[in-house]
Amino acid sequence: MEQYGFWSVLPPIIAIVLAIRTKKVFIALLFGIWLGWVIISRGNLLTGTFATIQALVDVFKTEGNTQTIMFSALVGALITFIQRSGGVEGFVKKIDHLLIYSEKKKKGNNRVVVQLFAFFTGILLFIETSISVLTVGSLYRPIFDKLKISREKLAYLADSSSAPSSILIPFNAWGAFIMGLLLAQGFDKPFVVLFKSMPYNFYPILAILMVLVAILWKIDLGPMKKAEKRVIKEGKVLNDGAKPMISSEITHIKTKDGVKPRALNMVLPILIMVGMMPVMLTYTGWEKAHQLADVSLLSKIFYAIGQGSGSTAVLYSVITALLVAAILYRFQKIMKSGEMIDLALKGISGLMPLALLMLLAFAISNVCKSLGTGIYIAEISKNWLSPGLVPAIVFIVSSFIAFSTGTSWGTFAIMISISVPMVQTFEANVYLTIAASLGGGVFGDHCSPISDTTILSSMASATDHIDHVKTQLPYAILVGLISIGLYLILGFII
Repeated sequence: MEQYGFWSVLPPIIAIVLAIRTKKVFIALLFGIWLGWVIISRGNLLTGTFATIQALVDVFKTEGNTQTIMFSALVGALITFIQRSGGVEGFVKKIDHLLIYSEKKKKGNNRVVVQLFAFFTGILLFIETSISVLTVGSLYRPIFDKLKISREKLAYLADSSSAPSSILIPFNAWGAFIMGLLLAQGFDKPFVVLFKSMPYNFYPILAILMVLVAILWKIDLGPMKKAEKRVIKEGKVLNDGAKPMISSEITHIKTKDGVKPRALNMVLPILIMVGMMPVMLTYTGWEKAHQLADVSLLSKIFYAIGQGSGSTAVLYSVITALLVAAILYRFQKIMKSGEMIDLALKGISGLMPLALLMLLAFAISNVCKSLGTGIYIAEISKNWLSPGLVPAIVFIVSSFIAFSTGTSWGTFAIMISISVPMVQTFEANVYLTIAASLGGGVFGDHCSPISDTTILSSMASATDHIDHVKTQLPYAILVGLISIGLYLILGFII
């Protein structure tokens, strides 16, 4: 691959700076993509422009990208279904009863209890980060609005309960991907290596603890404090001038007249969507698992889940949930087929901004790969490291790569392939360094406005994307700095 040196880091950095400064995320990403292809075209503006257009088209050449974009759009249809059916209203009433009971028993105030509900819902849905953030956002948004909790706080809870739980409970596509990377580095028992590295994966562990501390002790840092004061004093769940990452056509859909609100109409389709994830992961990975000899059925199932396609699984899961919802509502005579089709189209159109943003996020990730952004950042750090500094530096480099490219998985792929040989050369602690590679990727991904998880958290919570990034940063940076300190200390001790 041709190397572009310092030029390779300019497109993602400029895109991120523009996004934060102007709040024009679409324009910032598009400019970053265009600048990247102009650099690859050796400054030829015309060739770079044509390459940019082709790069956007080429996003759909990757099956996983197309499936993810389709999944994101179809979630809009599911949201409109469950809102129109009275599912959301019914669920809110159930939560209200629990909150009233909590107040009577003096076990805590409503604001604290509902935030804990949202957080632990996200943790329990560790099977897939997209489903986790979308479920938490869509389920709890009406309740948060009613209790005057900012949309920014909801986005933070959704974001900080998804990736950290997914990487710490590796019985999902995340774990399978990481174990595959470790296997490629010559580890015969990658699960054992991953398991032994978990206690050192400080950022995800501390990020989860930070959320609990923030909820229980009501700690609001920086912009989050302003957001909470705004919603409590003024009743504004969003900032003035905010542009929610979801169409008002979706958030303002009410229960159909004459329909009795039932929590079942929301809970069942979502449970189907979540439950179908391991089923579809097993199905898509079964061909490889079936080839294993002298292995129990349970072991084959776990292996198949690890080998399954995450993007295929989420797409089929949401389609199945839509079909179940349609049958359920038709059986209850809530909607007719024509009305369902109209609602589905309305929901899909409401999430077109998200689909476009996902397209641009994939495109800028691809141009960064073509420029060798991650490899350049990693390479320039290899010549000035001592064994004790390796884990902390690996964490910092992983963070910057993930922040610049918006992908933790891409960061894992780059850093595992570089950090493991470095560990062997410097004789540093392998488990500590692998954990630093993974934790740094999650940290950078949390801070990046072009991360798909960050984007989905903003969308599901119906908040302004940049406002979500700004309010989450103080928490993420605090935890990130503590993690760096721990890696520095342990790097010289163990």
